[in-house]
Amino acid sequence: MPFSLGQRWISDTETDLGLGTIVAIDVRMVTMLFPACGENRMYARDDAPVTRVMFNPGDTISSHEDWELEVESITEQDGLLTYHGTRLDNGEQTGLKETFLNHFIKLNKPQERLFAGQIDKIGRFNLRYQALMYQFNQRRSSLRGLASGRVSLIPHQLHIAREVGSRYAPRVLLADEVGLGKTIEAGMIIQQQWLSGRASRILILVPDALIHQWLVEMLRRFNLHFALFDEERCVEAFADAANPFDTEQLILCSLDFITKKRKRFEQLLDSQWDLLVVDEAHHLVWDAEQPSRAYEVVEALAEQIPGVLLLTATPDQQGHESHFARLRLLDPERFYDYDAFLAEEEDYQPLAQAAEALLSEAPLDEAAIARLAPFMDGQDVDILNDATARQQLLTQLLDRHGTGRLLFRNTRHAIKGFPSRQLHLHPLPLPSQYKTAIRVAGMMGSHQDTAAQALQALYPEEIYRQFEGGDSAWAQFDSRVEWLLEFTKAKRNDKILIITAKAGVALALEEVLRTREGIRGTVFHEGMSLLERDKAAAYFAQQEGGAQVMICSEIGSEGRNFQFAHQLVLFDLPLNPDLLEQRIGRLDRIGQQHDIDIHLPYLEGTAQQALTLWYHQGMDAFSKPNAVGQPVYQQVAERLLELLANHGQDREALEQLIADTRALTLELNSQMEQGRDRLLELNSSGVIHNHSLASELAEADEDPTLAIFAIKLFDEVGVHQDDKGENMIVVRPTEQMLVSHFPALPEDGASITFDRETALSRDDLQFLSWDHPMIRGGIDLVLGSEIGTTSVAILKNKALPVGTQFVELVFVAESAHNAQLYRFLPPAPIRLLLDKNGNNLADKVSFESFDRQLSAVNRHLASKLVNASQTVIHQLLQAAQPVAEQQMIQLVEQARAQMHESIGQELGRLQQLAKVNPNVRDSELGHLQELKTELDNLLSHTRLKLDAIRFIVVSHQ
Repeated sequence: MPFSLGQRWISDTETDLGLGTIVAIDVRMVTMLFPACGENRMYARDDAPVTRVMFNPGDTISSHEDWELEVESITEQDGLLTYHGTRLDNGEQTGLKETFLNHFIKLNKPQERLFAGQIDKIGRFNLRYQALMYQFNQRRSSLRGLASGRVSLIPHQLHIAREVGSRYAPRVLLADEVGLGKTIEAGMIIQQQWLSGRASRILILVPDALIHQWLVEMLRRFNLHFALFDEERCVEAFADAANPFDTEQLILCSLDFITKKRKRFEQLLDSQWDLLVVDEAHHLVWDAEQPSRAYEVVEALAEQIPGVLLLTATPDQQGHESHFARLRLLDPERFYDYDAFLAEEEDYQPLAQAAEALLSEAPLDEAAIARLAPFMDGQDVDILNDATARQQLLTQLLDRHGTGRLLFRNTRHAIKGFPSRQLHLHPLPLPSQYKTAIRVAGMMGSHQDTAAQALQALYPEEIYRQFEGGDSAWAQFDSRVEWLLEFTKAKRNDKILIITAKAGVALALEEVLRTREGIRGTVFHEGMSLLERDKAAAYFAQQEGGAQVMICSEIGSEGRNFQFAHQLVLFDLPLNPDLLEQRIGRLDRIGQQHDIDIHLPYLEGTAQQALTLWYHQGMDAFSKPNAVGQPVYQQVAERLLELLANHGQDREALEQLIADTRALTLELNSQMEQGRDRLLELNSSGVIHNHSLASELAEADEDPTLAIFAIKLFDEVGVHQDDKGENMIVVRPTEQMLVSHFPALPEDGASITFDRETALSRDDLQFLSWDHPMIRGGIDLVLGSEIGTTSVAILKNKALPVGTQFVELVFVAESAHNAQLYRFLPPAPIRLLLDKNGNNLADKVSFESFDRQLSAVNRHLASKLVNASQTVIHQLLQAAQPVAEQQMIQLVEQARAQMHESIGQELGRLQQLAKVNPNVRDSELGHLQELKTELDNLLSHTRLKLDAIRFIVVSHQ
């Protein structure tokens, strides 16, 4: 290499050293000083990994005194370059020797890095272009935020998620029945609001018992890392901010905690939020004279927070007036008077009858046409014979429904796809050991209240342990255990879920199954860590070599679904009917492919038998969900507890209680059925809407593009991959990675899958989608760095003369960061492929086909090719600018037209809807009008930047 003292070079391997100066040269070695860091390096003259820094006319350079010069010409003397041009600070014409260039030079522009020899591998140029294209496509996708959750593709959930998640500051009540997926719907809505930028600070308030479930659901299903705030966390956060709630964007805390701690409640109010989510909203009891503290807290927050989601499976549990009060939380101006609300509800009945008539495929009779006439706005009734017209009219009717935009409630009457339940009762003899323990306990008396005595009576193993000790001795003689052993052996080919109230019982059962029969089982209880629970669930889900049996304590009936199993054993029963339904609901979900067999072994002549018969004969609680179970229990609880406390011995009292319970259940179910809002169910289920959303998402799942890109991303960055089969890959960071930390990848690695069904059955696997933090972070890692911004390649094509040159350029059209704008114009890649005459061949030669024909070249040769062709490359760069700008203008105008059409349609619909449905808020209309103006302005300020450059030379070798 021709070295001279004072020349400026840059290290190819240590670019962070800054600009180096040659300070010594001998026969074999050359020494460089890097003033930016004060370090020296010695290199062999014949093989130094350095590149000469040479600028070109038109470049702007900085001196060591920090003034800038726009280069107009260059001279060379004794091997040193002098740049001549105009100083930007004072306009003087001057020269700047390369020796006096700024030491802290940063080669940010792709052309600067290319000419300085900072040339990347050919595969990374490909990765960068793909990352740009996929980011562009995904940000504009109408499916964004819907396809990325670890959830089944269930139409009614997807309908609600898209309908609500796309709104500005949604304020709705999600009131689906148990098992229909309110938490999943809320999660998809939250994820859409988060990804779209509509909500950047989100607060979730839930009862104490559901804190863990929500934390896990948001993380495992939607990759949303909520921070759990209690008093301890608030005290810790005080070190970072005066208001602890200002330290995180996504916060989850107990409603009980906020209602009891006035200071924390006031701090919540002082913080800024975009979306409030409240689960179990039926606990927000209200009356005009004395609302509950919980209601007052949520009311104060809802007045300040733009978006509000309330969740409850039983909206009328605390009475219809409290239901009205929850709607009042969402829109106090709209729901201001309870009597007016009742009168308005009565007016919906004709509307519902009209909707039912339109849903029918049969020709409409005169009565049906008469019911529809008032809603047709003067249209000819003859059009009702046309299916399309009927569909449009039905959509309009649902829009007019008074609570249709605020309240979503799906019921099992309206939603199909549930399995049937088959109950198998197994009465078993009471062991003599239990008889003795119960008799002794009765002789000793008890200071417990009736409720505690009833609860104790349900678990004879606990009574036995009090007198005999031994954590698992009872399992050696309990007739339920013997039955379980025989049942499990008979069902060797089936997965079996066993649920029991106590963790100790679960552990004892697993030990007995394993030691006596060699049955593979696993336990799941509250004493295990989250990781341990994930591993247990994964072992149970594994089809080959996995556990046949999972034994859960009561916590196993919360937050986990095991739809791949259909054999359920209830080793004991809870007193709470809702808890019983939660247990069965682990298997009885939409998507279950088999009928569910519920096996209930119970000890005859005990409180277990009494409770079993009360549930079965009184409530019919096993054959189907019982929405009125809890209110029925509350009315008969005193009698039931007294009966159980006496071990169910009073047969006459039991029979009378069963009869009374059956009558009460029928009465409450009848009242609920009469109160069904069919119009609301139609609107909530999306039955009249196009059901292509689920099929679109399923089709997207089958597209291998994401998996191919992710594997390439991991390869190029240096993440180790180990294919484990069964749609599972283990990825781990390595010391050879381009970065010290890959986004969202733990230090000990992660197990991932791209398959939705696998992810649904394996909680220990991360489900990678385009919105997963690992993929989004990986794309940001590539595009936020210099990875792949330069490349040099050889094109072996004998149809072209040797030495033919091409320049491939990737520009990006971008404006100010705005999540709403990204729906129409996210940073958009513009690719140009120029021959030496400046002709753009990009439309004729696709990126993929061109890239496949290229071969890599080592960096040393690449630098020589670039230096020898600097003049041509500069000319093509200048020629490319106006071509790229013209394409940018076209992109901007297309985005503007799309934006005007999309927002205009929504604005027009809401304006028309506001005439008949007062639930359309003025703030929604105002937001859309302001948004249209704002996005117009941002589009007008779209700018173009060169993002990557590849130089290609034709060779026949």
